[in-house]
Amino acid sequence: MATGLDERLERYAAVAVEVGANVEAGQTVFISARIEHAPLARALTRAAYKAGARYVDVYYGDQHVRRAMIELGPDEALDYSPPWLVERWESMRGGAAIATTGDPEPTLLADLDGDRVGRASMKELSRVSMQHLQDRSLNWTGIAFPSEGWAQQMFGEPDVERLWDAIAFCTRLDEEDPVAAWREHMARLDRRAKALNALGLDALRYRGPGTALEVGLLERTRFCTALFHTAAGRPYTANLPTEEVFATPDARRAEGVVTSTKPLALLGEIVKGLQLTFEGGRIIDVQADAGAEVVRAQISTDDNAVHLGEVALVDGESRVGKTGLTFFDTLFDENATCHIAYGMAIPEGHEGDETGDGVNVSTVHTDFMVGGPELEVDGVTADGRVVPLLREDVWQPPE
Repeated sequence: MATGLDERLERYAAVAVEVGANVEAGQTVFISARIEHAPLARALTRAAYKAGARYVDVYYGDQHVRRAMIELGPDEALDYSPPWLVERWESMRGGAAIATTGDPEPTLLADLDGDRVGRASMKELSRVSMQHLQDRSLNWTGIAFPSEGWAQQMFGEPDVERLWDAIAFCTRLDEEDPVAAWREHMARLDRRAKALNALGLDALRYRGPGTALEVGLLERTRFCTALFHTAAGRPYTANLPTEEVFATPDARRAEGVVTSTKPLALLGEIVKGLQLTFEGGRIIDVQADAGAEVVRAQISTDDNAVHLGEVALVDGESRVGKTGLTFFDTLFDENATCHIAYGMAIPEGHEGDETGDGVNVSTVHTDFMVGGPELEVDGVTADGRVVPLLREDVWQPPE
């Protein structure tokens, strides 16, 4: 019997291990969590060992330590990757990984210089992480942990129980058999992805308030879900929750303007009213009501961060969207509505493992939300035929 762990937390951890990372007996499991997320990390550890994990390694991060580095450290500290952390990430090959999210102190970095916040990213660690994605070398997932600070940001009061209820609904913990519910949900999303692939689309066209954007697709673009497979063929669900079908765009083909429809939690700051202008596939202008300097700094960290790496479609049936909440956490908000990402392309979104020729390679991958009832999304075929995909958050093509 687990001491000090309530049934809800254990049930949540079991879904993360069995549905999310899908830990295999004999695997080493790597858990990355904030120190405030220790109760979840402990529950995940127990669930992983129950699933047959060979060993569970837990690494805790502390945002107060990161704040001190950004505020007081030298410039070279901002993108420094300690060799021992790089070695840890390289050693994950063949293992399973679970990362936690949910900011317990959302305003901790708000008074710091936005440019330094945007540049504070371990570049070598990001490179190793992205290489794991390219190589499909580990099964991984992300999962959130509620806290008073996060609830305060969302509700204006530290109502953790209300936040727990929202997370449980979004992650299907309210179902009698969450594992079966997830399998049914992913099968429905897979049917949607197959229907999109059957259309043979050459581009996506977005129209809405502050948005008039066309994004080209590659001949080898493939719409898919977050049900990924390792190189060895093991399936796993990369995010809990997930409500999207997504694809890799042609990084060379994006023209127009897109305006975000939800705040973006980015590197410890909140970006509001983000508007990006694209020309020749590149971001040429960044505007925002708040946080523009963080985005500008982030996209300056490598040459390809200014190109798109993902386009994702989410309709009004999303459980996250049905809550009517803004979570101020990308794991949830990106699954409430349509989103796009600048930076690295996810390998599952295109045929073949090779990069280049329009498949973006970057150490950055940042999703931001562009959807909602006022957004119209069309597919455009190579011969110019326009296919409605979303109208007033309602899915148009057959599934």
